Amino acid sequence: MRKPLIAGNWKMFKTLSEVNSFAGEIRTRVSDDPGPEVLICPPYVYIQTFAEALAGTPIKTGSQNVYWEDSGAYTGEISAPMLKSIGAEYAIIGHSERRQYFSETDETVNKRIFAAFRSGLVPIVCVGETLGQREAGRTFSVIEGQMKNGLAGIDAGQAASLVIAYEPVWAIGTGKTATPELAAEVHSFIRKLLSGIFGDDTASGIRILYGGSVKGDNIDALMAKEDIDGALVGGASLDAASFERIIRFKR
Repeated sequence: MRKPLIAGNWKMFKTLSEVNSFAGEIRTRVSDDPGPEVLICPPYVYIQTFAEALAGTPIKTGSQNVYWEDSGAYTGEISAPMLKSIGAEYAIIGHSERRQYFSETDETVNKRIFAAFRSGLVPIVCVGETLGQREAGRTFSVIEGQMKNGLAGIDAGQAASLVIAYEPVWAIGTGKTATPELAAEVHSFIRKLLSGIFGDDTASGIRILYGGSVKGDNIDALMAKEDIDGALVGGASLDAASFERIIRFKR
């Protein structure tokens, strides 16, 4: 049985005082075991602060990115050992905004995944199609390319700790959401791809998250679908009350 994962991606939001305020409120709201695994990925500069503030709660801390080298003359980059040392347990890799604005490719995604593995970070690997690609009927071919190239060289043992996040790019930050049926169709396709790459046993244990304008009013319907194992939440994770509603989804 795959344990659901609800992950919040804060992107480039919040000041330090806002982080502390959120941490205090979410600590009060989610001091019990809410059922799913809960993760928040704040900006780099707040990871240690957030991890320390939420110590002793079910809420874990992760990173929004990770560099593929462990150390070196790479001004401005942050390595997996650095992230691990300040309390990060997960790393989002290949988010569509990284691909769009910072020239991420399937090849750099692949290198970042291996960097995460080396330091014991769990990679959340993002895949998904743009509106143009969907309208051209290329959704499945685009995702298949991202999966096969991004996961190249990974063995079944490593893959057991992977998390995949399907994010239809046309639904991120737009207020549009793929219907639960459409999302489930793509998740099922991803599961079949994973089976082809790693085998049925490994694929059956890999969590596949949906990430595309997830909110309190659509999480229940999404989580009712068989191959949707959680959510990668954007804007709704910035407010403690709305994030708690998502965490406490009903099936």
